Amino acid sequence: MTLEFRRAGHGDAARLALIASATFALACPDRARAGDVNHFVTTNLTEDRFVGYLADDNRILFLAEDDGVPIGYTMVILGEPTDADVAASITLRPTAELSKMYVFSGHHGRGVAAHLMSLSVEAAREAGASGIWLGVNNENVRANRFYEKSGFAVVGAKTFQLGAELESDFVRERAL
Repeated sequence: MTLEFRRAGHGDAARLALIASATFALACPDRARAGDVNHFVTTNLTEDRFVGYLADDNRILFLAEDDGVPIGYTMVILGEPTDADVAASITLRPTAELSKMYVFSGHHGRGVAAHLMSLSVEAAREAGASGIWLGVNNENVRANRFYEKSGFAVVGAKTFQLGAELESDFVRERAL
């Protein structure tokens, strides 16, 4: 097992989409309908979408690999949030969003997420952000525990549309 972490580049879109499509359901509540999860993935987490994300100068993506096999990724978005509930909740400016943070479940507890978090926080800091925020489903106990241990405090709430359901998310923020 050789773990490697690096900034994702233009040639990584397919690898990122693979991780995203396989891990997005981990962030959803158990009651989420499989069809809704699949629709979100096939609309928002495709290779084409990742090509666009990688081309956006306000997005920074990191990739974790185990012996060359992709196992996790993060995406930081620089700049002000577009969601009014988030904008009203966070207090640290300038800010960045930890938009995505996913690791295959077989690699949980091995330090992969912690290292991806460290890279993401440092990238936001280097880009000039004073704080970093994220949204996480309020029923996702594992993720909330990890984000709390990583220094993120609940500062508000927002909603996330998943199919016909309006999910409730905590807004968490930490200083850089």
